[in-house]
Amino acid sequence: MPTAPARPMVKQILTFAVVGVVNTLTYYLLYLLFLVRLPYLAAHVLAFLISMVGSFFLNARFTYRIRPTWRKFLLFPLTNATNFVITTAGVYVIVDVLHAGSRFAPLLASAAAIPVTFVVSRMIMLPKVDTA
Repeated sequence: MPTAPARPMVKQILTFAVVGVVNTLTYYLLYLLFLVRLPYLAAHVLAFLISMVGSFFLNARFTYRIRPTWRKFLLFPLTNATNFVITTAGVYVIVDVLHAGSRFAPLLASAAAIPVTFVVSRMIMLPKVDTA
């Protein structure tokens, strides 16, 4: 049975993953919507930016239960940068090193990125705790 401090962390990780799924669906639906009127790259960037803002507020409210601040909002894109680096490296390793194929490589790499992205997100969103 998990210890008391571990339970909130597990709940945060699960909530973070659910917010990630909601964020991905939001991005994709916005992308399709914008694609009707915009070139694909503009649709991608706009959908990405809007879904990232939504992800920030969903994570603040549901994952970490904190009050959003401008500082956290401006640092939050670092979580997306972290995710991008890890998923890109993961796709490369899966496809070019392991020769496992490219069809599902992004999904596998994205799943592998969740723990690291969660840690970066947690560092940005939660206040520093004094251990002394």
